[in-house]
Amino acid sequence: MTAREYFISRLADPEEMGHLWNQTGEAALSLSYLQSMFDNFMTLCAMVPLLAFTCLNSFIHQRIPQQIRILGSLVAIGLVFLITAIMVKVTMEPLPFFVFTMISIVFINSFGAILQSSLFGLAGLLPASYTAPIMSGQGLAGTFAALAMIFSIAIGAQQPESFIGYFSTACVAIVLAIFSYILLPRMDFFRYYSMKDKTEYRVYNAELETKRDLIKKDEPNGVEQNNSKIIPIHNPDEKPSVIAIFKKLWVMAVSVCFVFTVTIAVFPSITAKVSTVLGEGNRWGLYFIPVSCFLLFNVFDWTGRSLTALFTWPGKDSCLLPVMVALRVIFIPLFMLCNVQPRNYLPLVFSHDAWYIIFMIFFSISNGYLASLCMCFGPKKVLAHEAETAGAIMTFFLSLGLALGAAVSFLFRILI
Repeated sequence: MTAREYFISRLADPEEMGHLWNQTGEAALSLSYLQSMFDNFMTLCAMVPLLAFTCLNSFIHQRIPQQIRILGSLVAIGLVFLITAIMVKVTMEPLPFFVFTMISIVFINSFGAILQSSLFGLAGLLPASYTAPIMSGQGLAGTFAALAMIFSIAIGAQQPESFIGYFSTACVAIVLAIFSYILLPRMDFFRYYSMKDKTEYRVYNAELETKRDLIKKDEPNGVEQNNSKIIPIHNPDEKPSVIAIFKKLWVMAVSVCFVFTVTIAVFPSITAKVSTVLGEGNRWGLYFIPVSCFLLFNVFDWTGRSLTALFTWPGKDSCLLPVMVALRVIFIPLFMLCNVQPRNYLPLVFSHDAWYIIFMIFFSISNGYLASLCMCFGPKKVLAHEAETAGAIMTFFLSLGLALGAAVSFLFRILI
């Protein structure tokens, strides 16, 4: 997403390449159809597979071991990024390159869905405060990518070849993630919580058998008395009901879905097309979108996600949380009335860069904070043995929000 200038430049005709890498503003008005719609198609090809495979993971997570799902996904994503880095040196026509890029986005997000859903299911076994670092870690990753883009511009590395190193950093991060996950089961903290539920099952069943033995001793004439209170909490071999779990957390699930629907409806399909009025003819024009759109969003999204580690207001049963989620819809018309170019129908109301930056700050921090709250609260509204399934359900609705946002982004872009 942050490397959009690289992809857009590759979709231009060869004689236009130098022009696109050195010009902003008016140059964007003459982009081809593939270039002008790249953000929309990129978002759609990312979010639809994310939704489909998150849904698939809700069914396969009980059949395929967690280690295979997480490590397999990391290896697959790493290979796709490695191929993407290699393709920087491969000359291709715009249309084949567009198709290749979309296919790679589909693959990355398909495996990313399984990885993300598995991680949230894993975090559901831990205390609620440990879901927040996963959410804030995603925000930190986006911040790192935005900073890498800005650094690339600052040193003058505006040629496509510079992106070999840019995409290679993703491969390095994935290798570190694989190494970290291999070390995870060796930590006493993780082993305690991963075995805690199973230990409780064994202790409870042992107590249950003891109580049954005592009851049988008091049974007159050898006839077993019916005691309805002695019912196991659940059978460890019995799979939790997805429908029953959803009924317990549907408010959190729908809330996180709506948060990301609003976010992806305008970011980056609309926000990345806002033009600066202060950067015409100077270097701010080069930095405006990387800084004001991608860096600001990721920094304040990360901030919002991290705030949930300090406090969790409003509470998981508060009616104020879904109300705050619903109010975020105001950001859609606010961004549409900014200096988005080209525009055909809507008037330009917020032309100055400052308006756009203010909207982006509140837009991103509310996205991170509210989404992280919902993801933390969801698994905690169910029983301990239902936490992993609850995490998978929450991730599915998160992905549903991303897919819905990608779909409606086409409509909002047309309306402008």
